[in-house]
Amino acid sequence: MKTQVNIHEAKTHLSRLVDRAANGEEIVIARAGRPIARLAPLVQEGQPRRGGIWKGKGFIHDNFDDPLDEEFEAAFRGESP
Repeated sequence: MKTQVNIHEAKTHLSRLVDRAANGEEIVIARAGRPIARLAPLVQEGQPRRGGIWKGKGFIHDNFDDPLDEEFEAAFRGESP
């Protein structure tokens, strides 16, 4: 549903108009009978992110922090073994 209000009414009753827009109504604000702005509900996209959805689906080996082989480290530095 669209409702048109004049700018003076919009300034006077802004919080009410925002509540109506948040409930799905579209409000058109007019000056001297000519529409100049639109107040519409904000559409939230997607669902909020949830943490922990990968819990228990990955692992880290016990040797994760062990030093690398010299040959492997040389390859990371761009050196030939």
